[in-house]
Amino acid sequence: MAGALRRVGHRRLSSRSALLLLRADADLAVLDITEWFGETSGGIRTYLLEKGNYVSTRPWLRHTMVVPGVTDSVTDGDGVRMYRLKGPPIPRQRPYRFMLAPRSVGRIIREERPSLVEVGSPFLVPWIVAHATRTLDVPLVSFYHTNLTQKLTPRRGSDGLVSRALINGSSRYLRRLDRLFSLTIVASSYSATELSRVGIDRVAHVPLGVDLECFTPSRRAYASDTRERFGLPEGPLAAFVGRFAGEKELDVVLDGWAEVERRSGARLALVGAGPIEARLRAHPYGPRVTFVPFVQDREALADVLAALDVYVAAGPIETFGLSAIEAMASGTPVLTVSEGAVVERVQESGAGVVYARREPASLAEEAVKLFQQDLVSLGARGRAYAEAEHSWSTVFDRLFAVYRSVLGR
Repeated sequence: MAGALRRVGHRRLSSRSALLLLRADADLAVLDITEWFGETSGGIRTYLLEKGNYVSTRPWLRHTMVVPGVTDSVTDGDGVRMYRLKGPPIPRQRPYRFMLAPRSVGRIIREERPSLVEVGSPFLVPWIVAHATRTLDVPLVSFYHTNLTQKLTPRRGSDGLVSRALINGSSRYLRRLDRLFSLTIVASSYSATELSRVGIDRVAHVPLGVDLECFTPSRRAYASDTRERFGLPEGPLAAFVGRFAGEKELDVVLDGWAEVERRSGARLALVGAGPIEARLRAHPYGPRVTFVPFVQDREALADVLAALDVYVAAGPIETFGLSAIEAMASGTPVLTVSEGAVVERVQESGAGVVYARREPASLAEEAVKLFQQDLVSLGARGRAYAEAEHSWSTVFDRLFAVYRSVLGR
């Protein structure tokens, strides 16, 4: 998708001159808007760019993306347009930026004339969009990418009353948001259950996907070269790929991995960046961990995932877990925590094992058991599952059917 887009220039979006409408005769036009899009962000960025790929090969569709950026700019592709609106960084949430341009958002929506708007972040953006569309006949849907009630809950050791107040407050907020939307889309049964607990039941379940041509077991043929290129150790190896943030509970992985290495010889790598990197490096097991900077190139990331023996999906509040399905598509089994959406992928595929949340001893025990299994056979199960259920074309066929159902109401 990035290669298919071409920049048409930086420009003041308050200018009176409008851009020509792409595919003006398209019978369905979707506008996506979110704050959760950055140059080094993961799942949501991938989802939107893959949606653009899907639309670009279907001339009856049109796709517009509105995301924050360092500067204002517009980038065009075949039936796909991306607006970047200049916004300041969100404190402690790198690489994300605020969306603080309500007049620009309103103008873009009016000029792009979408059939439907999908909102992909839960804070400022929904209210900006609701205000911008208040006089327009444009339905709004939400994609529940952020597990808000769990994300705002303090970590262990915090006061229980504070935790309960935050959960109750976030639940009330989600119910207020729900009134803005015709429907909320979720990528997992886990997310649907979380929303049902706070009284939100108008949901559609559309699991996310994976690029099966990019993420493939064929890359395992040169795994040794990949490990050498990225400074990864030889022998049994597991890795986490993603954002180093508190909600990923990577401390638990490090707490348990000394025992894993002692019993299996398996080393651990952490690939990515984030606000708790210094804390992870300072962990007693930190000196044994191989830290690899964020890998932005998707081909290189696919090489890394195929060069692993085990992928560690440690986040207990994931709403889908895109990197886990990318690992499965690469023929790499998954070790995951007992809460969150990745459990569904592991249980449905049979391509991994599950450890108890916040229990390093459980993580160590399950990881050792996993390394004792036939990892090649488990990896083959994961690949077959990804092929059957999670190609992006299958995902977006389902998603656009949901859009049409909303528009038909």
